[in-house]
Amino acid sequence: MARIYTHSALTCSANLGFFSSSHLHLRRLIFTRSLAPPYTKTQSSCKAWTRRTVVTMDSSGTDSAKELHVGLDSTTEEEYATQSKLLQEFMSIPTIDKAWIFNSDSGTQAMVAMSQPNLLANKRRKFMLSAHISKEESSNQSVNFHWAPFPVEMTGASAFVPSPSGLKLLVIRNPENESPTKFEIWSLSQLDKEFYIPQKVHGSVYVDGWFEGISWNSDETRVAYVAEEPSRPKPTFDHLGYYKKENSLDKDIGSWKGQGDWEDEWGEAYAGKKQPALFVIDVDSGEVEHIKGVPRSISVGQVVWSPNSNGSAQYLVFAGWLGDKRKLGLKHCYNRPCAIYAIRCTEPKDDANEAFPIHNLTKSISSGFSPRFSKDGKFLLFLSAKAAVDSGAHCSTESLHKISWPSGGKLPESTNIVDVIEVMNCPEDGCFPGLYVTGLLSDPWLSDGHTLILSSYWRSCRVILSLNLISGELSRVSPTDSDYSWSVLALDGDNVVAVSSSPVSVPEIKYGKKVLDPSGKPSWHWSNTQKPIFKCSEKVTSGLSSLQFKILNIPVSNVSECLTEGAKRPFEAIYVSSSKTKENGKCDPLVVVLHGGPHTVAPCSFSKQLAYLSSIGYSLLIVNYRGSLGFGEDALQSLPGKIGSQDVNDVLSAVDHAVEMGLADPCRVTVLGGSHGGFLTTHLIGQAPDKFVAAAARNPVCNIASMVGITDIPDWCFFEAYGDQTHYTEAPSPEDMSLFHQISPISHISKVKTPTLFLLGTMDLRVPISNGFQYVRALKEKGVEVKALVFPSDNHPLDRPQTDYESFLNIAIWFNKYCKL
Repeated sequence: MARIYTHSALTCSANLGFFSSSHLHLRRLIFTRSLAPPYTKTQSSCKAWTRRTVVTMDSSGTDSAKELHVGLDSTTEEEYATQSKLLQEFMSIPTIDKAWIFNSDSGTQAMVAMSQPNLLANKRRKFMLSAHISKEESSNQSVNFHWAPFPVEMTGASAFVPSPSGLKLLVIRNPENESPTKFEIWSLSQLDKEFYIPQKVHGSVYVDGWFEGISWNSDETRVAYVAEEPSRPKPTFDHLGYYKKENSLDKDIGSWKGQGDWEDEWGEAYAGKKQPALFVIDVDSGEVEHIKGVPRSISVGQVVWSPNSNGSAQYLVFAGWLGDKRKLGLKHCYNRPCAIYAIRCTEPKDDANEAFPIHNLTKSISSGFSPRFSKDGKFLLFLSAKAAVDSGAHCSTESLHKISWPSGGKLPESTNIVDVIEVMNCPEDGCFPGLYVTGLLSDPWLSDGHTLILSSYWRSCRVILSLNLISGELSRVSPTDSDYSWSVLALDGDNVVAVSSSPVSVPEIKYGKKVLDPSGKPSWHWSNTQKPIFKCSEKVTSGLSSLQFKILNIPVSNVSECLTEGAKRPFEAIYVSSSKTKENGKCDPLVVVLHGGPHTVAPCSFSKQLAYLSSIGYSLLIVNYRGSLGFGEDALQSLPGKIGSQDVNDVLSAVDHAVEMGLADPCRVTVLGGSHGGFLTTHLIGQAPDKFVAAAARNPVCNIASMVGITDIPDWCFFEAYGDQTHYTEAPSPEDMSLFHQISPISHISKVKTPTLFLLGTMDLRVPISNGFQYVRALKEKGVEVKALVFPSDNHPLDRPQTDYESFLNIAIWFNKYCKL
């Protein structure tokens, strides 16, 4: 529940098919955990969520609060009721997260992992849907997915990982307290094994998508994974305050634990998380081995097994991040140095206490992650963010590399790193713009063993690519004439299972069948599944059917000679609008949507939140300003040192371009952004005070000078301000602080008059809440209409289900108020 601070006296916040025999066991997963007493703690907290706390700030600066139901007058209450019903229907659309394909005697089976917000529990509901894939060997090469009658909720599951054969399923349930972590091994139709791993062995298993690495070995007897190391000992004191020695035999009539030494953490999203460490579990005995030999200065992740051949020693290969000095924020920060390491895994004949040496396989390069072995085990492929590490940008164009893997199992002293795809600086029009992947499938290879399938951003779209490592040929697997975004989910031999969506169409499963032209060149024939994986409500379907989108090329204004060629080229904006002709010829009000980063990208994919705004009468202009991913390294590196000016001008150019094309009414333009998008939002209402009728900012960067000392990424402040890494220090000078203030939105506060809504998370370590509060109070001081929603348990993304829902409900009503909808 959010606390609402407002300037006015009072405001409110106000499947079809069958189960294959190999996956019948999934039915049990829901029933074993679905029974609960009639009145639970969750239900009690759910009732509390139906109320809002409205807090007003009086002239003395003190808060006066009282609880009341949503709605203060009949008009406002009716708008909240109407909008909340439609928003809920959009928010309930499931997300397709992962998929696996298995081939057996009974045919080809698919398992699709999906999730959906559970607003009452304020969590995401995870579930699995199975299908049998039938392939018609006819002229049209049609493929049918016969979906199971119902999905199965994976209640309480933190992660579920099928074995390579598909005959076993590992389910991990992390505890919410000091309880043991639970491992379940399911076979064809039953629960085979159940193990409880106590906290003294390790804490929760990492399932964050960064350190996360859960890997079955080839014979499916062991699983390697990354988990929180056990808590380090803390000093103990008796009832009189005397220190107790660890092995004291004194009678314990009362004691208490001290805090012990403070340990650094990896920032945003990792508060309270302990050091990631490497473990292996035997799935027959449940015995867990903590892999020794990895220094505590290395935080491990993304573990995979080396090939097991000729009886040679088997290694665990993983990515590792050094944290021997300060641990700067890691989430979404690819500029942290990392390497690919290998350590020999113990065998039954080995001494259990023996620690094998750790090998750094990528010493000659500053970044290595997402390791994958080739099918024949002859080489190891990995991604690198060396352009980010070497420049200082928190994300940039990636590269792809490989090293040979010794057949005898003995690792050499040094490795020769071969470049497979290098960083692309200035791509030609219509050509490959560089690699923007961030991760690979667990098995990304076609049946030939040397063709890699991956997803990458290509300007404002996400596409699927194939790379032949022998010929070096790179080609698009997803349709070249599609402006939709495509992501590979799994491979079925030489065929591709993908998800495709656009700003006006919900995600759909697509099947790409490989075909060869007369010259032997491959391409993929794409088809829809026989029935959609989920069905939207009539209101959602109707709303989306009346929408259209296109990608606009925006010329760069005031091109300077000092710019690189890539930085002079047009950037893009995605324009979403109604396809219905207006009787009076007037344009719908426009929402300018700005992504964060700044080095990320807003792709042409489906967003429930933005689709909701489109469906209630808004056009969208989603701007991928210079500095975004997907356009080459030159364009990306043109922004550092110019934030608050170049990016602001790009957004203004995009708005002016839309107005000139007759796509927007200049009198009804609003702006919405989060993080660096919030930085741009608050800059725009200061630098162009007459341009926007309303604004909404989510955890915005408003004052870099006050942020630098308390954020988990102080290096971001220096790099984006100066454009290089040489100025970074933990003790900023007066000159640094002056520049930080100069390039911040707070420096333009005197000109702001746009009514602005702020959405702030109390637990945000990236842009701490004080940054937003300072700007809110400064606007209140000068009489600008402002409203702030504060979410006490949320961090930077503001993505918990209730927070996400309440945020966009209030954004819609705020914009409606000033656009007269």
